[in-house]
Amino acid sequence: MYEDGMSTTEIAIEGNVTSRRITQILKKNNVELRPRGHWKRKYHINEDYFKHWSPNMAYILGFFLADGTITDITQTLSISQKEIGILEQIRDEMKSNHPIGKNKYGVYFLNINSKIIKDDLMNIHGLTPNKSKTVEFPYVPEEYIHHFVRGYFDGDGSINYEKYVVTFVGGSKLFFSELIKVFEKQHLTPSLKDRKSHYHLFISGRKSIQTFANWIYKDKTLYLQRKFNEFNKEKLSYNQLKDRAIKVTKEAVLERRRIFLNILKVNGCVKLTSEKIGISPYTYKTWLKKDRIFEQEFYNILNERE
Repeated sequence: MYEDGMSTTEIAIEGNVTSRRITQILKKNNVELRPRGHWKRKYHINEDYFKHWSPNMAYILGFFLADGTITDITQTLSISQKEIGILEQIRDEMKSNHPIGKNKYGVYFLNINSKIIKDDLMNIHGLTPNKSKTVEFPYVPEEYIHHFVRGYFDGDGSINYEKYVVTFVGGSKLFFSELIKVFEKQHLTPSLKDRKSHYHLFISGRKSIQTFANWIYKDKTLYLQRKFNEFNKEKLSYNQLKDRAIKVTKEAVLERRRIFLNILKVNGCVKLTSEKIGISPYTYKTWLKKDRIFEQEFYNILNERE
């Protein structure tokens, strides 16, 4: 890591030890040490990047708010992600040559040393060390808000197309309260769940998740291809989509399972039955796992028709 250009401070943060300890290890292994401050000459970055709004700056700000960390005692900023490609794009966008590392869990990280960038993130945009539970929604100009949300979604969001649900996970209720207002302006109706140690924000519905996607990917530049592809699994046109108002009480679910089995007895086709009552394959597969009686009747019907 050191020979790849990382500083002793960066390595120390990654290993959760002091930079002095890293120096001792390097000396013990006869590694030639670089002069103090050498990294400042070796690595460069646009240190004024977060002073000026642009679609990409808004995206990176959102991404950093989700997946970035600011340290208390050093000028090091870190962004982590399982997919190296987006970190390479962020690094290139910021005109940086800082190295991208990989930890023992297979997660890639981009460490940036810049007092100016750290100060701008804290003083202009309100980010702080240990921000997860206290961060507030930053000021973002209206024209860039969907780029910011796309960055935050790529950092801390997920899409489950089979269940038609978009989920955000975070620790700050203040942040999510403002994010809900942003979504409501787009005619979305998110729900917030308190999981004690963190919050889950959901957008659900076949049409609603496409409304969300159409908005955040408008004029897209930086984005995670994997998540973008999930939304593109939808085969119907937007005008054909509907959010189903399905009751989720225990009695209502049992009734839907009964109707499913009755229709299956008639046509013998699981796909047609699912389409007729408006459920995804994920739903009936979940019923099979959780309801032993449903499972037995389901396979009895299929076996009788063979």
